[in-house]
Amino acid sequence: MGLSIDEQKAVDRFRQTVVEPSQNKLVILDFWAEWCGPCKALAPVLEKVAGEYADKGVVLAKINVDEEQFIAAQFQVRSIPTVYAMFQGQPVADLTNARSESQLKQVLDQLLAQLPVQAGAEGAAAPQGPSPEELAQYVKMGEDALAGGDPQRAAGIFAQITEFAPENAAAHAGLVRALVQMGETDQARQVMDVIESDPRLATDPAIAAARSAIELAGIKVDDGELAGLRAAAEAAPGDMDAQFAYAEAAFAAGQRDAAADTLLAMVAADREWNEGAARAKLLKIFEAIGLEDEWVVATRRRLSKILFG
Repeated sequence: MGLSIDEQKAVDRFRQTVVEPSQNKLVILDFWAEWCGPCKALAPVLEKVAGEYADKGVVLAKINVDEEQFIAAQFQVRSIPTVYAMFQGQPVADLTNARSESQLKQVLDQLLAQLPVQAGAEGAAAPQGPSPEELAQYVKMGEDALAGGDPQRAAGIFAQITEFAPENAAAHAGLVRALVQMGETDQARQVMDVIESDPRLATDPAIAAARSAIELAGIKVDDGELAGLRAAAEAAPGDMDAQFAYAEAAFAAGQRDAAADTLLAMVAADREWNEGAARAKLLKIFEAIGLEDEWVVATRRRLSKILFG
């Protein structure tokens, strides 16, 4: 085919994520990039409509033009966002100008009326929801939003997934973590109560991160108490209890840089203090935020340098 190895891999990824699903589904193909403001504005609209139309056979696929330059070139993408509707491996409509929910739904309704899109199992009593692969894709969207510092959007995505698939532990855990990051701790606890009441969810390893997020949020103090803890820590750098108390309160108050700096300094000074409590707290923070988060990756690197450098 005259393709390089990287180009062939790109084609294979595109075949798996777009071409194969489009054989019987209508795929909304969104070309986007991290630096594109209009892309981020359009993304929640695409995700919401795709979620609402999932039982009609609509799937959302996203192509990062910076990571998949070869695929973007094949579609002659010259500006983003660029959005196509794909069916049986071919573009059937340009959705780029459908920027509102109503516009997008109008075009999708027209396409679904014309194309033999498979909405569910033939003869089934009700349409099928998203496949496990599609759900995994939506979970990744939520995690990406959370890692990108947009917990409100992440919460919306995770909440929709839990409606389609109430047994999806990763979505429930993501929803709890997103709510905690939004400061909606009481609502996060309500979701956790639902999780704990279901043995299938409660025992899933994915829920550990949600429990960590709830636990860390429970240490929140008011501004006056936080200032007092900070002053006590600054006055006694060698007092590990004071440092630890301030780090916990700082993180619960959303000051994760201050919390991490304090805990890392504690690990550097005495990694064995209180059976490694400072390192354990850092690991719990990493788990609650998400291991793919850029801040977590950078802070883990700092911890590794202290421990092994």
